[in-house]
Amino acid sequence: MTCLLSLSLGTFLANAQKAIPDYSQTDRKDIPAEYKWKIEDLYASDQAWEADKKMVTSQIGEIPVRAKDWLSSAAKMLDFLQFTDNIGQRLSRLSAYSSNQANMDIGDAKLQSMNGELRNLGVDYGTKMAFFNTDVLNFGEKKFAEYLKMNPGLEPYKFSVAQIFRNSAHILPPEQDKLVSMTSLFTGATSQASSLLNNLELPPVEVKLSDGKEVQLNIANYSNFRSSKNPADRKLVMHSFWAQHAKFENTFAALIDGKMKQHLYYSKVYKYTDCLESRLFSEDINPAVYHTLITSVRSGLPLLQRYITLKKQLLKLDTFHYDDIYASAVKSVDKKYTWDEACKLVRTATTPLGPEYAKALEVSLTKGWIDIYPNKGKESGAYSSGVYGAHPYVKMNYNGDYNAVSTLAHELGHAMHSHFSNLTQPYATADYATFLAEIASTFNENLLMHEMLKEEKDDLFKLYILDNYLDQVRGTIFRQTLFAEFELAMHQKVEGGQSLTADWLNENYLKLTREYYGADKGVMEVGEYIGNEWSFIPHFYMNYYVFQYSTGLIASMALSESVLKGGPAERDRYLELLKSGGKDFPLNLLKKAGVDMTSPEPAKAAMKNFESLISEMEQIVARLKAAGKI
Repeated sequence: MTCLLSLSLGTFLANAQKAIPDYSQTDRKDIPAEYKWKIEDLYASDQAWEADKKMVTSQIGEIPVRAKDWLSSAAKMLDFLQFTDNIGQRLSRLSAYSSNQANMDIGDAKLQSMNGELRNLGVDYGTKMAFFNTDVLNFGEKKFAEYLKMNPGLEPYKFSVAQIFRNSAHILPPEQDKLVSMTSLFTGATSQASSLLNNLELPPVEVKLSDGKEVQLNIANYSNFRSSKNPADRKLVMHSFWAQHAKFENTFAALIDGKMKQHLYYSKVYKYTDCLESRLFSEDINPAVYHTLITSVRSGLPLLQRYITLKKQLLKLDTFHYDDIYASAVKSVDKKYTWDEACKLVRTATTPLGPEYAKALEVSLTKGWIDIYPNKGKESGAYSSGVYGAHPYVKMNYNGDYNAVSTLAHELGHAMHSHFSNLTQPYATADYATFLAEIASTFNENLLMHEMLKEEKDDLFKLYILDNYLDQVRGTIFRQTLFAEFELAMHQKVEGGQSLTADWLNENYLKLTREYYGADKGVMEVGEYIGNEWSFIPHFYMNYYVFQYSTGLIASMALSESVLKGGPAERDRYLELLKSGGKDFPLNLLKKAGVDMTSPEPAKAAMKNFESLISEMEQIVARLKAAGKI
């Protein structure tokens, strides 16, 4: 296959109409096997899954007996910790099998039931382990240090045990902890209900496009048609989709209100100052990091608005509407990448990470780690799910555009992080903090953009690449910080003893969106219809997760620049971060890799990088205009 990076623009445009398989209305069972991940790598069948679940259930039943004397000697302690590790690994594997399949067909009642069984089993495990933290606290740091000297096999547990002592003020007595653990039987209901509404049960609205084609705006079609070349179609798709959502805004508001109050409940039960401290304490992240992010990104809003103004110019619009935000600014380039082409691009872009990374990446692309195309009932979006003792699973909904290629690079970044962490770390320290989770993914996106810009000679294609990357920065740093600011406001609202209503949510989301995109400065017109976009964001149910998309890209910009400009030492320092798992606090691991996220400097550097790319884009626009090409 010819490397796309060396294609001429003529060949590039000639390939623009390549067909990408459309299985969006095809039942899961009818999707060709080569396009589906190998779920059988976890269990050969549902019967094998049931057998392992039965074994884990039996192991969990042994916990009360084993717990009676688990601290009586260093050997007993190690045996118990290894025993519970085994349970944890099995639960993770069982959950991955049922949940990943359920996400492929969210209407499948059997798979949803299997997920429910796993949740119940997890609750049983949690309640039976409720004694653990209190036992460790009573045992004491000094005694644990003595056991560690006697039995070096306890070394993998040193960091996690230290966190129990650090967290002593927030640990409940066993009987109280049992009761709180049981709440996980139902705490996932709000997010599950929102997902079912968004992905399955919300009636799709039918629209007639400017070419006469009638389409149903399900999740996949909405994502495709909102970026239409035709402004009238973009407006129709966006307004119609969100008008349909607005009919259910009170239900969505009740769900998100319930979730925020769950977060508040846990923060009070575990004696934290507020929901933000409750979320960040375990990873030793000062809440100031969160607030500094918002302040730093807000200082860069003039740059975001400068980019939007450039897009308006390229799209030749009198007024830039929120409807136009997903449109490619380079209208003459309509590139579609086949799956094989996308894989080759990711391989080439990640070459600076060396042979060890390349070997693992090749396995991920060829050995059934990835579920590629949309199918009927498949959950929207993309993710990577790591499984200790097995390979990661990457969910795609690939449609062939550049964003889909970038998403592939992104999710494979996650997969490589999980792969290297699980390969290098013992189970006790393999799970990396969520603060680090979005670094490896966006790092790969950075590499993809830099490689394509480096190799491409045609200004029109370079403009296309820059627009796509800058839009990724817009969506990842600016938009996710907007989300973070909105999520903070939601939590503060319920912390003040009030409830979230659709009116309040719409008003505050719309206000922030208008501020970020410069509506008051005439940069963008943001219609009221977008006020209920909050109802479509699943990450709001994940308790202060979204800010880490922003911090992740900010950190990865610094790290990728270091690797691209450096040598083997910089590369190895980054790979060491991927291999470190959760053996230390995330900010400490990042400092070792060369980035201090407690300082505003990485955000300032990211804004400077963003500005330089806008300037490069503006220079290309000037050259193309002078040549009469745009």
